[in-house]
Parts: sequence; C-alpha cells; structure tokens
Amino acid sequence: MTTDRRLLVLDDDPTGSQCVAGVDVVLGPDAALAAAALAEPGSTCFVLTNSRALEEAEAAGLAAELVDGVIAAGVDPASLHVVSRSDSTLRGHVIAEPAAIAAALAHHGREVDGILLVPAMIEAGRTTTHGTHHALVQGERLPVAETDFARDATFGYTRSDLPGFLEERSGGTVPAPEVLRVDLEDIRGGGADRVEEILGAARGGRWIAVDAEEYADLEVVAEAVTRLEASGRTLLTRCAPSFVRPLAGQRGARVLTAEDLEVPADRAGHGLVVVGSHVGLTTRQLGVLQERGGHAEVELSVPALLDPLTRGTHLREALEAVRAALREQDVVLSTSRDLVRGEDGADSLAIARSVSDAVVELVAALRGDRPSWVIAKGGITSHEVAASGLGIRRAVVAGQFFPGQISLFTPREAPPEVLGMPYVVFPGNVGGDDALAEVVERLRAATPASSTPTSTTTDGARHA
Repeated sequence: MTTDRRLLVLDDDPTGSQCVAGVDVVLGPDAALAAAALAEPGSTCFVLTNSRALEEAEAAGLAAELVDGVIAAGVDPASLHVVSRSDSTLRGHVIAEPAAIAAALAHHGREVDGILLVPAMIEAGRTTTHGTHHALVQGERLPVAETDFARDATFGYTRSDLPGFLEERSGGTVPAPEVLRVDLEDIRGGGADRVEEILGAARGGRWIAVDAEEYADLEVVAEAVTRLEASGRTLLTRCAPSFVRPLAGQRGARVLTAEDLEVPADRAGHGLVVVGSHVGLTTRQLGVLQERGGHAEVELSVPALLDPLTRGTHLREALEAVRAALREQDVVLSTSRDLVRGEDGADSLAIARSVSDAVVELVAALRGDRPSWVIAKGGITSHEVAASGLGIRRAVVAGQFFPGQISLFTPREAPPEVLGMPYVVFPGNVGGDDALAEVVERLRAATPASSTPTSTTTDGARHA
C-alpha cells in the first residue's frame, strides 16, 4: 500500500539509517534543512539529535523543538509521521522523547492516538516474540534484560517484556496492563486487518508494544499504520532501525559493492578508525582488527582525559602520534577499554561527554590531514565525529556494508576538506566479531595508492 507520508526520523544517534538507502540525513538540529528534505510527498529525512548523550529534559525539549520547527517551515502536520528512533537494545529516553513529540503535534492540532514501540532490529538478531524482546549475543538468543545492554550506566533496566519495561522506565506512569499488544499471532493470523483493529483501539497516546521476528511482520504493521493514517488517525513511533524501512516505503537491503566504495585519489592514502563504544562486542571487534594488523594504534586514556592536570598534554601527544602515523598507514584511535562510571546516571553521562569532546577535538584537528576515509565506532561517537569533528551538516545514506548494518554516508554539505570522503557509521553493538576488520579491509582495498606496511608494530604508535 503506497503512501504520501513524510517520514521525519529523530535519530538519537546516527545508526538509525542502517536499513534504508538514498535518504537524507541532517547532522544536527536544523529544522529548516529537514523541512527542505521533506518537501516531496513520500520523502524521508533523518535528523541526528544525539539525544542519547543528553539529559532527559534536554532531549525532550530538542525533540519538541524540531517537530515545531519542521511544521513552522511548511511541512503539513497532517502528512507527517514522526519516528523517535530508538536503540534496539532498549536504551535511550524511551518515555520522554515520544511524550514531547506528542505534545508538539497536539500543539499543531494533531492529537496522537497511539505510540508504537517496535524495537526489533532484524539483521542484528533483536526480535520481539509474545511481548518479550530478545537479543542475539554470541549466537545465543537471550531476553534483553539478561544482556550487558541492560546494565548500561545511564539507561539500565531489568524487564524484557515490553509492557513491563515501559512501566519500569516510566516509573509506573505507563502501567503494564494498559499497554496494547500486537502479537505475532495477530500479525500472521489476522494480517493488516487485525493489526489495524488493535491499533485503532488506541486513544490518548496509548502505548502499543509490537512483536516482530522478520521484515514480513513489520510490513504488515506498516500497512495497518498507513490505513489508519489515511483515515485521519495520528500515530507516532518509537522504533529501532528495521521498522523505518517499511514506513519509508523501501524493501530489501542496499548492500555496497566494491564499485560503490570510491575514495578520492587526492586524499592522504590512509584511513582513520575512531573507537568510542565500550560494549563487549566492540572490544571483541577491536581485538580482531588488532590481530590482523596493518595499522598503527593510538589509545586515549580515559582517566588522563578526566584529570584537568593531564588532559591537555595527553591530547597534544595523542594528536602528534595520530598525525605522524597517518602519513604511513591507517590509524586506530580508541579510548581505553575500562569503562569509568560515575556515581549515578547523570554523572556517567557527563563522563561520556567529556571523553567524546576529547575525541571530537582530535578529529577536528585532523581534518586538514585529509584521511582517505573515517570509520566511527559507537553511536554517540559517530554523531559527534561527523557533526562536530568533521563538520558534516547533511549527508546521503549510500547503503550498508552488510544487509541492514553499518552505513556509508556521503557528505553533501561539509567543509571542503571533508567533501568526497567516505564516512562510515558503525554502531557499537552490531556485526560479527570480524565485522570491523572486514570494513577496514574493504576501504583499504578501495583507497588509491594505499599499501600495507611490510613491518607494522601495532604498539608502535600507541599512546597510553
């Protein structure tokens, strides 16, 4: 079922566009730029808010401001479907951001009937069955509350069943019994008719937990959403990357080929990998990359960055090490792997910001060195590196390295020294253990005049 909906995706980190291709991404809270990207019926635009790195009130305010701004810039609210893009492992401001969006839409005459929670990310093995969300961890399918993701320093939780999760994260303001559910049996037994019936029962911004194990499930739900919106109902969505694809009217993955990886010959001849994520999968992926070699490593010590007496010197020495190594080979710039936690969620978030600011400062200083490509590992890291470090304002999603995972951005509005440079958004919690090494190898093969050093000591440029 075709639709003219304009899909505004407020992405809480840059990884939400992994399942779509050929759509605009605005890297920052620029409502006018987003409205221009949504000028045509059926268009989709991601706006990177980086709200997972913000405190709750700030994140909610930004979401409302962007919706207001897009509508004020001329987008008809009756044609608008807003997605509050969420992490597929349930982290983020799950309650506050959709509530702020609903309030903004109500201000423009669109009372939200229901809020869909659709956390499935099919490609990464994160699926919802009979109301319980699961994650695939090293080949084992686990209720998500039993994984490391649920122990996040800022967004931790204890419930895997979505109604119970919503009750927990809302502090009881969303009681589990009041959450509507779209079960797999509804989707596969009753099809879009049955799903439309369930969604149609929502009023007053009621939450709806949605099952999904494959794209066919999501396509049925998207069809039901389209029917209801055509009848004048207003829904908004809190979802992981997969559900955006059928909402945007796209099918199938756009997997990049060797011909798609064009690295300009006038660049440095070597690439930069920036690793900020601390999840276990990232650490394993980094380990595989280190084993394969062919690069220099520079490590930022988080304790040194957090100490005002050592921060400046540590950053200067790290910059010198990266700059020197980049002339000879690819460079991996990573933060130390020991996770430093604060006394509470807000304190932990402040620590993460301080470390992120340091990484951004280094990347910004390296723009003039013109790396051939940049990979940013981690959601918050990839946003800050792109928007603040590289100064990218708008990009187009060219496609993904693997089906529905790891996007290549092509900068369209950026500083001259950044235009033409492939930028890879690599989430912290997706891919197999060897995925980072494979992406590096593919980019290395596409880089003109690149060569693997005959003798590489991966500790040689390490700065501890």
